Amino acid sequence: MTTHLNFMQKLAAASLIFLSLLTLNTAQAADKQLRIGTLAPKNSLYHRQLMELGEVWRTAQGGNAKYLIYPDGSQGGETELARRMRIGQLQGALLSVVGLREIEPSIAALQNMPLLFKSWDEVDYVREKMRPAMEQRFLDKGFVVLAWGDAGWVRFFSKEPAVRPDDFKKMKFFAWGSEAEQQSIMKSLGYTPVPLETSDILPAIQTGMINVVPSTPYFALASQIYTMAPNMLDMNWAPIVGALVITKKAWDDMSPEVQATVRAAGDKVGLKMRTQARQEVDEAVDAMKKRGLVVNRPTPEQMREWTALADKLYPRIRGTLVPAEIFDEVFAHLKTYRAGRGK
Repeated sequence: MTTHLNFMQKLAAASLIFLSLLTLNTAQAADKQLRIGTLAPKNSLYHRQLMELGEVWRTAQGGNAKYLIYPDGSQGGETELARRMRIGQLQGALLSVVGLREIEPSIAALQNMPLLFKSWDEVDYVREKMRPAMEQRFLDKGFVVLAWGDAGWVRFFSKEPAVRPDDFKKMKFFAWGSEAEQQSIMKSLGYTPVPLETSDILPAIQTGMINVVPSTPYFALASQIYTMAPNMLDMNWAPIVGALVITKKAWDDMSPEVQATVRAAGDKVGLKMRTQARQEVDEAVDAMKKRGLVVNRPTPEQMREWTALADKLYPRIRGTLVPAEIFDEVFAHLKTYRAGRGK
């Protein structure tokens, strides 16, 4: 009898332990969350793609997993989004190079090289050549790249018409508050940067604190920048490149099966963001022109002045905004690409 009681007690204890572990695992599954921040406007192309990816993750994760997106910069600027990921307040963010370089500086090579890329084909070629090493650098810093996107070419939107480099020396530029090196380079060439966050752009134009904003047409339309800076210089200054990254901790919390599903979804989302964003650039310009935007096109002579300015910028960018070896790698890839196409 005693032996039987001991057996029953042990069985009961084992059952309690099993039930406790089951309850714990269920609670942990219910607690699974991915909180994603972005400056992208709500219901924009980028927001919709983030939602699509989130639904894939939530379904694959199962249980009561929750996926939350914070659009419109509600969690702060891109530097702040990177900080929030580091301290665990966010598990991921859709960032441009401005935020990504807070994690890995070499990424600046894809965006901070004015007038270097002549087409999206060139951008795609260089990105894909550098992608494996770039993603490994992010992983070494504790982040996983899920999707690569872009948002169009930077154009200059100004209050007054301007077509030559010297025209802009009379103006005050919006500049990202976190990019001190870029501001220093601008000042050395006679330009006036004013460091601000994205949310400050419209009030700053209204008060005259700034009168020129480097922006993609899509963002200028969505944020209504063009209504206060109604002149656009029709020149592709630089591509806006971005990526969706999540923390390695959040990634490691996923099972291999969930990781594979999310990885495949990330590739699809990235392709959609790149393809559709490029189509929407022309649509955005057309929409703004119907509402009063004036498009100013530089002449060939004026473009030569801009090219000369870019040539002056490159030695200042190499080793400051872009690590020297990465800078050289970009030029080498472009040389190979152009040689293969007889350019």
